[in-house]
Amino acid sequence: MESSSFKAGFVSIVGKPNVGKSSLMNKLMGENLSIISAKAQTTRHRIMGILNGDDFQIVYSDTPGILEPKYSLHEAMMSYVKVSMEDADAILLVVALEDAYEPELFERFQKIQTPILLVINKIDLGKGTQVEDKITYWKQSLPTIREIVTVSAKTGAHVGDLLPKLLSLMPNHPPYFPQDEFTDRTERFFASEIIREKIFLNYEQEIPYSAEVSIQAFKEEADIIRISAVIYVERDSQKGIVIGKGGSSLKKVGMEARRDMESFFGKKIFLETHVKVADNWRKEKFKLRQFGYLE
Repeated sequence: MESSSFKAGFVSIVGKPNVGKSSLMNKLMGENLSIISAKAQTTRHRIMGILNGDDFQIVYSDTPGILEPKYSLHEAMMSYVKVSMEDADAILLVVALEDAYEPELFERFQKIQTPILLVINKIDLGKGTQVEDKITYWKQSLPTIREIVTVSAKTGAHVGDLLPKLLSLMPNHPPYFPQDEFTDRTERFFASEIIREKIFLNYEQEIPYSAEVSIQAFKEEADIIRISAVIYVERDSQKGIVIGKGGSSLKKVGMEARRDMESFFGKKIFLETHVKVADNWRKEKFKLRQFGYLE
């Protein structure tokens, strides 16, 4: 349907790391498109989720958490946030219930002309008048925002309230993508993200942030998908930790990833994983280019 009554637009989902942006994106889409982890800085790319209705198409962008860049990877991540907000017809600025206004991170939203809905997440953790107090606090801290919505991305509470509010902000426009698509990302990308999620869940300290996953082969057959992946880390010592004693840690990651891939792709998965070292890849632009972070 491409009549003048059709609404289509872009919604940028932004916020600090670890505020539940990815959980919110997944709930809005009804699909697990973004990595979810209790650790911060899990999302590294801009991931689009395309929600199609009979008379609308909303293109959600889950973005990396807003932070002050410390090295080249962070700079690339923040460039995704910037482009996403520039493209947006509406912005969902997500904060956690416990968050406070930080001028260096939130001041930019005072100057943006695009309509902003402030989403206070994690209201399932609220006690007493905490939720009401936070609504008042953010109205005073960010007076330029259009509206405040309180949700729990974990339980799904009030997430459904966002769609009609967003539709009212979308322009009349034909769909930007074919209406049978639900993301702009490839199957290879999601295979690598599933493995990376398991790395975040299974390893401590610096390992998840030092790891990157590259899909070397993705061969789909009638009843099975054969995937070969390389996990890159920054130092030899990290390689040993990822592999684990007798390969036990890597085997666990592979088993968990394969199970989730079979659910995601709806097919039997054969997965082989290898671990290699790419020295200081987060700080070197040519390596970031190889991993798809830079043009």
